[in-house]
Amino acid sequence: MMKQITIIGGGIAGLTAAYYLHKQIKEQQLPYQVTLIEASGQLGGKIRTERRDGFTIERGPDSFLIRKQSAERLAREVGLGEQLVTNGSGKSYILVNGKLHQMPQGSFMGIPTQVKPFLSSDLFSWPGKIRAGFDFFLPKGEPKEDQSLGKFFRRRFGDELVENLIEPLLSGIYAGDIDDLSLMATFPNFYELEQNHRSLVKGLQRTVPKPQPGKKRSMFYSIKGGLQSLVEAIEAKLDDGIIRKNIAVNHIEKGTDGYTLSLSDDSTIYSDAVMVATPFNMMKKMLPTYNFLSKTEDMKATSVANVALAFDQSAIKEDIDGTGFVVSRNSSYRITACTWTHKKWPDTAAPEGMALLRCYVGRPGDEAVVDLSDSELEELVLSDLNKIMKIEGKPLFSVVSRWKNAMPQYSVGHKKMVDRLDKDINENLPGLFVSGSSYRGIGIPDCIDQGEAAVEKILAYLKN
Repeated sequence: MMKQITIIGGGIAGLTAAYYLHKQIKEQQLPYQVTLIEASGQLGGKIRTERRDGFTIERGPDSFLIRKQSAERLAREVGLGEQLVTNGSGKSYILVNGKLHQMPQGSFMGIPTQVKPFLSSDLFSWPGKIRAGFDFFLPKGEPKEDQSLGKFFRRRFGDELVENLIEPLLSGIYAGDIDDLSLMATFPNFYELEQNHRSLVKGLQRTVPKPQPGKKRSMFYSIKGGLQSLVEAIEAKLDDGIIRKNIAVNHIEKGTDGYTLSLSDDSTIYSDAVMVATPFNMMKKMLPTYNFLSKTEDMKATSVANVALAFDQSAIKEDIDGTGFVVSRNSSYRITACTWTHKKWPDTAAPEGMALLRCYVGRPGDEAVVDLSDSELEELVLSDLNKIMKIEGKPLFSVVSRWKNAMPQYSVGHKKMVDRLDKDINENLPGLFVSGSSYRGIGIPDCIDQGEAAVEKILAYLKN
């Protein structure tokens, strides 16, 4: 008898699961059928690419880490191996007190691993440098189940290094408050370094491979034509009828042997196994009758926006050698970072002689900026940029992308909450599985890893 597997949510986690399930069903001739249901008319979640006048404009993420191999593997699986491109590896900067400071050489996620470049940097005062040096002498912290990133790093290095280097980098990844973000859910490796080596700097020196002489190594992949090419390639590999767009799941009801899904078009689907790859708060609404879910607090999420500005390169009167900068939160600027996209992705982002700048706004305490009109955001971004690099005239065009309540915040205790949620779901809702950025990582490879893991769990469940 044919068994039905339903995936709810067409972001990269759900798409990954659909692809690998479809592949294994075909290769092993399994008696299963897969359906992916997406509430909107577009797959990919936050992966969105706009192709315009020869420019490739990423509206969401613009890359994925090379060292996390699942994304590269999936891209090659769907025929995009020859389309992978690496990032340009020029200088990067931090904006502090109205001045761009070059990122100190040898820093790893903001932590200095080479003493000389750190001491010679004008990014920190001498009292700040001395306080950061306490890391070499402080004892390791008491073992803890979890703690905030900010508290952990401030204890090791003091406020100045955290606020001028570590915080702009790490908060930029999660668009969150470093003093609220969970250490164990975001960077547990730093906790292990402290426990095993006492000093974070010494631990990194002993464990991180030393850079080879010569050109700086690329850390990120993108895809010619933009990351949406990956979404399109996965969709093209799936048989007709697997994907159903513009249909939402309103309610999931557990039955004796499976689940009944009530859809927004007033139809229902019976499913032997269900993967929910939506944000956690949406999943709760689909399963309102389960106490363990209703008692679990809603997950906080922040709102961000980005503004892409296209120019003729001649309009940039004070060009800077590098690929972009992040902004210290102590700054009066409202942008949080800027990527000189035509330099970060020199082969794909912009036509010859053109420049593409991508600026980010929105942070805890300044989320209202996301609600400004397109023209107001363009004006705000240009005003901040002109304090640094002097741009003449208006852009050829701009593209504003808003992500409202879209960046999940892994607050202290997040990992424990997710572990407990998995346990409760296994006990109360066998055959239902959850994946996606709300749970165990927000990056593209993290979500792909979760999608792959869900495939293994679904197949194991159905075979029992």
